[in-house]
Amino acid sequence: MYPDTYEFIAVLDYSNGKTVGVYFPDLPGCIGCEDNAQSAVKSAKKALQLHLYGMEEDGDKIPAASDFIDLSLKEHELPVLIDVYMKPFREKMHTRYVKKTLSIPSWINAIAEEQGINFSATLLSALKEKCHIED
Repeated sequence: MYPDTYEFIAVLDYSNGKTVGVYFPDLPGCIGCEDNAQSAVKSAKKALQLHLYGMEEDGDKIPAASDFIDLSLKEHELPVLIDVYMKPFREKMHTRYVKKTLSIPSWINAIAEEQGINFSATLLSALKEKCHIED
């Protein structure tokens, strides 16, 4: 059984000059790239969750996280500690769908169908926005 929380060091790489790269020294292949540091940290958190989830699903051994003192960083790199809580992420990844019946005015239905709108996707998007859920 895997733990519900993990902490790994991400390294922000400023060598490009235009974007901020992100990688995890302990997790090869877990990388990202964003326009700024704040976005890079958010992206790193999502990448870490997805990477660890994949490892868990494959039954892989999760490596121990390095300590800051053990890192060999270059001049343009900055370490950041990223922590993730996996329980809700795992539940989200194992989402099952439920059928809902709803009523809308026929004139809206006609316009939406004419425009090829996907009702399920639209409802899901609206519910996420209403519930303040980020993808």
